[in-house]
Amino acid sequence: MEKFNVINPSLLLAPFVKYYWVLETEGDSVVTERTISTGCMSLVFHRGSRLFSSFENDMQPQSFISGQTKFYTDVTSTGKINMIVVVFQPYALKAFFPMSMYEFHEKNIALDDIGDSALNDLKKRVLDTVDDNQCISMIESYLLNRLHSFDEYNMKRIDAVVKGINQQPMISVTDLSQIACLSDKQLNRVFAEYVGSMPKEFIRIVRLQRALYLLQNSATENFTQLAYECGFYDQAHLIKEFKAFSGYTPKEYLLVCDPYSDYFSDPL
Repeated sequence: MEKFNVINPSLLLAPFVKYYWVLETEGDSVVTERTISTGCMSLVFHRGSRLFSSFENDMQPQSFISGQTKFYTDVTSTGKINMIVVVFQPYALKAFFPMSMYEFHEKNIALDDIGDSALNDLKKRVLDTVDDNQCISMIESYLLNRLHSFDEYNMKRIDAVVKGINQQPMISVTDLSQIACLSDKQLNRVFAEYVGSMPKEFIRIVRLQRALYLLQNSATENFTQLAYECGFYDQAHLIKEFKAFSGYTPKEYLLVCDPYSDYFSDPL
């Protein structure tokens, strides 16, 4: 038996948190699932058994911050799953932590290694609490207390840049620099600090997520049309990027997975 819930953040945190999700399983059967880049960083609490990550060739930490990544990984259950995940807006984790988000790039960094006593206290309380709503309440209180005096002007710049990427599949880094009123070099630095990846890489992630969203909402296998609508140069480019990010060609992916875009879909 499996229980999966998605929970809205409070109004005060909605500009920063996309949603929370909770997954619980009762069985001990081994399950493996492939995960791909979603375009969003997350805060993960394993209250049950941890998952094994093929990318790291190791167990995930008990609680960790998951950074932006362009690689896929197979995660395998090692027992009963009981996890709470905070999914942040693409640029918003920076509002709670002073370091550059690029320090988390391609990494799952254990909360113990971040050196934040309040975060470690939150981890202990979440792992010791059974009630999901109580856990979400504790997480929200921590996040509200952690909202610090970040550079709001730069966050608004990056918000505008991300919206540009979402709305224009063929947008270039130079176009994004003009939106942000920055040079290409300045944009790369500020974008990496807030989003946790370089603009070019993030454009590729969003492009793939757009393709998944269109496949999710139609039964088409017209990959030439799909490539055009998502901003790929041609079908060959679509196949190459799909393979790089998921390990599958689009046809192979549809045979083993139900297409779903974590980035563009509203699960609530």
